[in-house]
Amino acid sequence: MFEFKKRYDINDLLEIMKLLRSENGCPWDKVQTHESIRTDLIEETYEVCEGIDCGSSEMLREELGDLLLQIVFHSQIETEQGIFNFDDVCNDICQKLVYRHPHVFGEVKVNDSDDVLKNWDALKKESKHQNTYSDTLESVPKTFPALLRGEKVCKRAARAGLPINSAKEFADRIRAQLDKLEANGFSADNAQNSELMGNMLLSFCNLDRIMKTDGEKALTYSTNRVIISFRDIEDKILADGKKLEDLTEEELQRMAEKVFSGR
Repeated sequence: MFEFKKRYDINDLLEIMKLLRSENGCPWDKVQTHESIRTDLIEETYEVCEGIDCGSSEMLREELGDLLLQIVFHSQIETEQGIFNFDDVCNDICQKLVYRHPHVFGEVKVNDSDDVLKNWDALKKESKHQNTYSDTLESVPKTFPALLRGEKVCKRAARAGLPINSAKEFADRIRAQLDKLEANGFSADNAQNSELMGNMLLSFCNLDRIMKTDGEKALTYSTNRVIISFRDIEDKILADGKKLEDLTEEELQRMAEKVFSGR
């Protein structure tokens, strides 16, 4: 018999998930698999990020709960198969944290956060049996968003000792790649242009690395700004009794300049 409470804890969450997955549980929950709820895990992670970006503790609290549910959900599926359980997940991350923080739980001395990151990378390579720097690059998940994956690969390549750390050099490469795109007529069906676009975006990833900016966050901010700007302009058009379809090409061009001007 389930016990209703005014306040629940992690043990209650584990029990609730167990009940939902049981024979007499929820018809939807009990038929889910790792694959069927994979997208839910990704979506909840992004919603946690939105709570952080919005600066809303209330939203963050709720979305962290939704993300925790996904972890418990996947753990329960494995528990039913007798492979591992939630306690194993907790144990593994505790073991990892202790192992990778010898400056806290051991005798290793560090001077700053850079030393911490160097130790972390070395210990990670050892624990994951990454014998070469190529192994570390290949270990960046292919399921990451392309921009995030590109940035991480560039950072790991730099840590391997690749010497190009000049923002100007990558800016020059971007200009050269743009010139080539223009010379090719910006043709969408040109295979060389597709390669040029990829190289240019990767150059931006390296520029992010050198400037110590967060490309994902910067692009998200700019995308949100475009949406807000677009709505502001459309609202004014609607207030005048018009629709976007009623605008002339010249008016649409002016709107586009305002939306994508970055101001």
